[in-house]
Amino acid sequence: MNNRNRSLAILRYQNYDRMPVVHFGYWGDTIAKWGNEGHIEKGLDKEWGDGNEVDTYISDKLGFDFNWYNTFSPHLGLLPSFEREVLEEKPDGTRIVLNWDGVIVVEKEGVSSISSEIDHTLKDRASWEEKYLPKLRFSKDRINFDRLNSLPQVEERDRPLGLHAGSYYGHFRNYAGVVGSSYMAADDEELYVEIIDTIADMQYMATRSVLETGVKFDFGHFWEDICFKNGPLVNPDLFREVVGPHYKKMTDLFLEYDIDIVSLDCDGMIDALIPTWIENGVNTMFPMEVGTWRASIKPWREKYGKTIRGVGGMDKVVFSRDYKSVDEEVERLKPLVEIGGYIPCPDHRIAPDAKWENVQYYCSKMRKVFG
Repeated sequence: MNNRNRSLAILRYQNYDRMPVVHFGYWGDTIAKWGNEGHIEKGLDKEWGDGNEVDTYISDKLGFDFNWYNTFSPHLGLLPSFEREVLEEKPDGTRIVLNWDGVIVVEKEGVSSISSEIDHTLKDRASWEEKYLPKLRFSKDRINFDRLNSLPQVEERDRPLGLHAGSYYGHFRNYAGVVGSSYMAADDEELYVEIIDTIADMQYMATRSVLETGVKFDFGHFWEDICFKNGPLVNPDLFREVVGPHYKKMTDLFLEYDIDIVSLDCDGMIDALIPTWIENGVNTMFPMEVGTWRASIKPWREKYGKTIRGVGGMDKVVFSRDYKSVDEEVERLKPLVEIGGYIPCPDHRIAPDAKWENVQYYCSKMRKVFG
């Protein structure tokens, strides 16, 4: 049984031989730090990408089986994107930049976290129709057919391969901002719905075009990132009404192509949005951030039964501590694994405070406990 087969067996509540040890990638700064410490070659942070050869090399060195986030994606955003433009450069090196989403952000030298947003091009119907709508039309140019046709066939895969199907609200939130999208829902609901429908329809057509080529995928995947530590950044009732049907349309399409596992990547406290996802065919939560709110598959399983699966939920902060903390975290995961349909995985990219030896120890411990 290879890692592809055992992973799918777990998520389908079938028998499997052992638990795969998986991760969700790293910050570039983490890879750079490990290079400077001599654990790996320097400069790999510039070459790393989810699932590529460098990713596999680092996984092997640490003891992971593979990076869960192994997907093919058509171009699901703005095409063409906005041209990045430095609008102002300040004496301290801080730059005011128009980014590829048409958002004006503050960039600071040496800071790799998400940039602060100070303004947005998408504000109203005029800016939508002139600046964004033409960039969100479907065309076959959105699909890299050369890469698609080079993907390993099912019998050649040693890990699951997902098809990234898009983001119905997360992209909109990126374009208009949390405040802008929230005000639009109240001030111009017709435009709000039109934007979501346009994004969703384009992404559906791109996904269908990929599937129609005959390339087989093991799971479907969405990205949203529309929650924070206290709950969603969108009204859950409006989300269910406006966005829910688009998930159903896409998950029905997946079922036409025998894809029964559909995962969704959303950070933060997602509990208030889970009903919409479950009702509309999204059945696997990822990466299940533990955070201060202690996210876990257990209460969701108690509420939704075996309909819900999970990948993630391992508190990656223990990588910055010691072996004892790692031991305690693995012990915490044991009863969660026992309920089935769940694969532990660090609950986001491994951060720069992670100690190489702690991550190695975690991989070794996971094999001993779940192998």
